[in-house]
Formats: sequence, C-alpha cells, structure tokens
Amino acid sequence: MKTAVTVIGGGLAGSEAAWQLAQRGHPVRLYEMRPAKSTGAHVSAKLAELVCSNSLGSKLPDRATGILQNEMKLLGSLLIRCAEAAAVPAGGALAVDRDAFAEAVTKALSAQRNIEIIREEVTALPSDAPAIVASGPLTSPALAAAIGELTGQEHLYFYDAISPIARASSINMSRAFCANRYGRGDAGGGDYINCPLDKDEYYRFVRALKSAETIELRDFEREDPNFFEGCVPIEQLAKRGEDTLAFGPMRPVGLTNPHTGKRPHAVVQLRQDDIAGELYNIVGFQTNIRWKRQKEILRMIPGLENAEFLRMGQMHRNTFMNAPALLRPTMQFRGRQTLYFAGQITGIEGYVGNIATGLLAALNVSRQLHGLPEWTPPLDTMLGALCHYVTATAPKHFQPMKANLGILPPLARKIRNKAERRKAYARRADASMRASLQTLQDALIQPESIQTSLRG
Repeated sequence: MKTAVTVIGGGLAGSEAAWQLAQRGHPVRLYEMRPAKSTGAHVSAKLAELVCSNSLGSKLPDRATGILQNEMKLLGSLLIRCAEAAAVPAGGALAVDRDAFAEAVTKALSAQRNIEIIREEVTALPSDAPAIVASGPLTSPALAAAIGELTGQEHLYFYDAISPIARASSINMSRAFCANRYGRGDAGGGDYINCPLDKDEYYRFVRALKSAETIELRDFEREDPNFFEGCVPIEQLAKRGEDTLAFGPMRPVGLTNPHTGKRPHAVVQLRQDDIAGELYNIVGFQTNIRWKRQKEILRMIPGLENAEFLRMGQMHRNTFMNAPALLRPTMQFRGRQTLYFAGQITGIEGYVGNIATGLLAALNVSRQLHGLPEWTPPLDTMLGALCHYVTATAPKHFQPMKANLGILPPLARKIRNKAERRKAYARRADASMRASLQTLQDALIQPESIQTSLRG
C-alpha cells in the first residue's frame, strides 16, 4: 500500500499540491475546513477560491509573474491551466472569472481518484506521515497554535485588504472611458474602465479618505497595526501624503481622456472580474472604511456617481511564518523531514507564487517517497529566486515577498536598456528551468504534461 500524503488547506497552494501528488500516483487526503468553518473572507466552499483580486499578475513573458507563469507551465501546473481557461480581458494581465476558476479546480480535484477531500478543520499537525501545510494566510487559530508550538517561534502578522466590486452597467460611461495604459491591446476599445479625476476632484477625494472612519479591528488584530506594503488600504496611502495616490494606484500615466483629449490629474481603474463582463473590481483600492461611508466616498469618483457595489472593500489579518528560520528552499521544514509548508503562510506573496510553492512542495514530497534527492529550483529562475529569498534572508528583518526581477541574480553582462534587460532575465530563466527539469527525467514520476511541455 502506498503512503498517503496529507495536504492541509484547499487554497491555491494546497490544491496544486494535491493534484501534483495524485498525478504521481500518491494517495492524498486534502483537508479543507470550509464550509464547516469559515475564514471570514471566503464566500464559498470551492477549492482555490480567490479572495483579494482576480488577477494572477502580468502574463507578459518578460515580467516577473509572466516568467513564473511560464515556469509553472513547464512544470505541468493544473491551476495555471485552469486560470487560462477562465481568463477574462485584462490587457497584459492574466485575470480570471473567480467562480469559473474555482469551479474548474474543484471539479478537477473531485474527479481525481487518488484525492480524498475531507471537509473538516485540522487542529494538529501529523507527526508520523508526510504532510504539506498550505493553510493560507487565514489559518485557523487552533492550527496556528499547533504550528507555533512546533516551530517554537511567534508568528508574524500583516494585514491584507480587499478591493470593492461594482456592476458594469451602473458605471457612467459619459464620464468614464475604456482604455489600457499606453494603448496596449486597445484594438477592442481597451480592457480597463478608467474614471478620470481633475485636480479639484482628486484632492476632494483624498480629503474624504483621510477623514473617513474605518472598521475597528478585532482584539486579536490589534496586536500589530502594520499593513503589508503591497496591499496598503487607500485611506492609509492618503494619510501618507496628498499626492501619494496620484503616484500609486491612481497614477494617470499612459492614459488620455477621450472626452477632453487631455491626460487626467488622476485615474481610478476598474478591471473585469467575470467572464460575462458584468462585474468590475477597482484596481488597487483595498480599503477598511466603514461600508456606508465607503459607498459615499467611492461615488465621489467621476463615473461611479450611481455605481452599484456588489462587494465592499474590507480588511482581514493574514498570517505568515518566519520562513528563513524554519524552511529550506525546497519548502521542507528544517525540524521534520516529512513536513513541508507551501503558499502564503511561507511569506510568499502573489497568487502564482502560492501555486508554485504548492507544486514544489508536492514534487519534493514525491521524490522523498521515491527515495530520491529533493529538487531545488535554480536561483536564476523566478521560482528558485523566490524560494531562496524567503528561506535565506535575515530572519530578524523578514517580510513577505512576491515575484519580482529584483530578486534574480545579476546578469553576466550588464544591460542598460530596461526592456532588453527584462528579456534577458526571461531568456535565462527559461533556459535554466528547462535544463534543470531535464535532470529529473530519469525519476519517472513526472506527469506526461511536463514531458509534453518540455518537448514543445
């Protein structure tokens, strides 16, 4: 009888891990506590539900997330295939219909005969069997306590926020307009809805944000008032300076208002959130403002005067471990050979990064069960650089990290042109990943999808 592997968490990392293990012939027990126990942020019981944004980042081959997406394709990622099948128009980004994406993942895993989906909360870590903990940023208090007891260290916390979603038909297109920045992919009119603000409108909006009452944090959330820098709520950005938003999520660069023929002082962008094109999320507009006042402030934005909001912005606590002190770049826990961690709990940010660590953890569990050495992705690949960063940086100063070109090793030859430099990083990462995967071919435990992608 083959050894069963326990996977804790049915989010992005856990779903990918379960699939990869099952494809390699391992029995998998996939634990997901929803719907028996809610997280407070999820709205369904589906596996791989996207909570914050519907975008998996840029799909351009020379951007960080694009490089990582391509690496996941080489590795035979299920979730990247599901994302591409559920894609909605988003310019150069891979954005998805959330429901269609989660439904596809749930159906694929439910149909896998090697996967048993168990709908219950896990409160203790397996001590004598291989396991992958992918419980996510909203790990239940009981499991978080078990992890804390095992690691002997306190967890670190940051706060994540969710952007509002508006109904497309309620947006006033006599004020708003469709376009992508710099006209990229604008043949069909542009994938983003843009709401332009002039100087007076912008500063009135900023003043309203700065004076808005926010939802009070719960007792356990008052421990640390800091926000993860990549998801700072707009009201916090407004308090940092009146022009902060205009140089951040409301920057007008690359856009011209067709109603005036001029570049706006600031712009609010909305991105399609479903295949039907009925829902649009406000890009970069995470907020914790009380919902009644939040609607009033958002309706100050030209084009959103009468907007119908189907989801308001909200904030919740995310949990991550001090990975440099606890994990190897293979995602293996330093203190227990058969225990692995994956996903956002490791301190890796971004949907694709979460998927990637689930895949890596599963691959290494499988190799371990076959008596093979673990595989560490090359440092000059995006996956390798990301896993190296979160496991090798100074534990004292560790903060979550998402895929970006800055964590890659320098190129052998200095390239001053930014566009050419990005392409060089991408070419090197692709070649390095392909060469490294060829060394795994003798293992005979890879799904056919990987071998097919390598041949292609």
